[in-house]
Amino acid sequence: VLGCAALPTVELKIEVVLPEKERGKEELSASGKGSPRAYQGNGTARHFHTEERLSTPHPYPSPQDCVEAAVCHVKDLENGQMREVELGWGKVLLVKDNGEFHALGHKCPHYGAPLVKGVLSRGRVRCPWHGACFNISTGDLEDFPGLDSLHKFQVKIEKEKVYVRASKQALQLQRRTKVMAKCISPSAGYSSSTNVLIVGAGAAGLVCAETLRQEGFSDRIVLCTLDRHLPYDRPKLSKSLDTQPEQLALRPKEFFRAYGIEVLTEAQVVTLDVRNKKVVFKDGFKLEYSKLLLAPGSSPKTLSCKGKEVENVFTIRTPEDANRVVRLARGRNVVVVGAGFLGMEVAAYLTEKAHSVSVVELEETPFRRFLGERVGRALMKMFENNRVKFYMQTEVSELRGQEGKLKEVVLKSSKVVRADVCVVGIGAVPATGFLRQSGIGLDSRGFIPVNKMMQTNVPGVFAAGDAVTFPLAWRNNRKVNIPHWQMAHAQGRVAAQNMLAQEAEMTTVPYLWTAMFGKSLRYAGYGEGFDDVIIQGDLEELKFVAFYTKGDEVIAVASMNYDPIVSKVAEVLASGRAIRKREVETGDMSWLTGKGS
Repeated sequence: VLGCAALPTVELKIEVVLPEKERGKEELSASGKGSPRAYQGNGTARHFHTEERLSTPHPYPSPQDCVEAAVCHVKDLENGQMREVELGWGKVLLVKDNGEFHALGHKCPHYGAPLVKGVLSRGRVRCPWHGACFNISTGDLEDFPGLDSLHKFQVKIEKEKVYVRASKQALQLQRRTKVMAKCISPSAGYSSSTNVLIVGAGAAGLVCAETLRQEGFSDRIVLCTLDRHLPYDRPKLSKSLDTQPEQLALRPKEFFRAYGIEVLTEAQVVTLDVRNKKVVFKDGFKLEYSKLLLAPGSSPKTLSCKGKEVENVFTIRTPEDANRVVRLARGRNVVVVGAGFLGMEVAAYLTEKAHSVSVVELEETPFRRFLGERVGRALMKMFENNRVKFYMQTEVSELRGQEGKLKEVVLKSSKVVRADVCVVGIGAVPATGFLRQSGIGLDSRGFIPVNKMMQTNVPGVFAAGDAVTFPLAWRNNRKVNIPHWQMAHAQGRVAAQNMLAQEAEMTTVPYLWTAMFGKSLRYAGYGEGFDDVIIQGDLEELKFVAFYTKGDEVIAVASMNYDPIVSKVAEVLASGRAIRKREVETGDMSWLTGKGS
């Protein structure tokens, strides 16, 4: 259903696409612009139903749409083994577990990782690249990142041979969108009320909306965002700065229309009234809700030094920011302030495009607090080998301009660095200023504390994503803030489940990744406060695994060119088993293949 309830005409932008046959009937707002939220005829709101098929194939394909073949002998696979097998023009992941064969899509729907190189454990396969988990009996996505599940194909055994039957379309697509309810909430006339309002359209907000529909929720959902775009893959911004907004979209416009998820773009909430269950937008528009998810994310910190007003100094927050940086950086001098993930990803991407790239950092080595001194130094050497110049243990004291545009960056060490473009990546703060007088509890740093169910201190109000602190189950429920893309997905789902009174809890093991110079670093766990790092492999060759320990326990792991060890460790931690320091000190990894891993 399109437009589950009509709203008064306002200046908020909503990204909804009309069916082709209805485009000519779009009403105009008072400003003369099309307003796709309410369609009027004789004073009554009209709602257009679409029968458009999305990417999921029909569950009962006709015989001519299918391919069936013997793919192996029953004895070709041992229990606990996976194999990629040919089927027609495509491939299938064949799994043998507890004596049963299962056939699934062979690529992770997130970024296309080959799942045969992943980890089979506890009835699911975990992606080797980013840790997403899929149930081998159903193909359903059970842990994040990503939005889609795998296709599950029919398996039969005849004369000791394993046959697989699959639809040709499913073999091509390699992804399956879960069945979702559509919005059937009736409305008459204009209404400014809603059932679920989601503030923030990042991973947490989008997954919350999709989970509600997957669980059969058919009332109205409104998703609002400060961005001008529909939900997009934000982590890609700093890894590939010239990617266009349409390439980053997590779902096409048609998806939101088909499932009745209304998206308000460029919509800033300035006031929340929890007593009357109402939000007020910057332009004065008001919206009521029954349940609310707060997922506002964070705002990048900016420099406060002399000259901060000069042009060509950027934070990376939107596709437009990233695109402008890469355009201005071509053949010019770039200074990146901050050697964390964002800053180092930007520096790596710009080395082949800029004339020079320099990094300014307060610490002794990049990633020091997160990855430790030795790993940080090895990564720093990789950057230096790619012509990146480092200015460490210093900070910016002045930005000097010429005719209003940046020309030099002056450091507190008195060095002066030529710079036409400056990218600032010195951290972020939770974007929760609008909640200060709302009654929603905030901690001293502005984060929203929630419980395991992502519930705030106000009944019916949930929070998720970068702006929250939550109890991390496998670290003795320590209250933490983990601004990872994967965690935002998981928190959005838990919030949605608890809106529907399903009593779900956050149990996900944190998992993150970065990519620089064609090399990927993976990380799982929560390593804050580590007191030792045990490294196996060769740091010089950037082929290593680093175990971060606190006392006698492994609390995190990082690796490069060592797949799928991070996914294996994540599975062990997810199973509830503690990993002891002595187990990794010996270099014997046999504990990774034991039961539950």
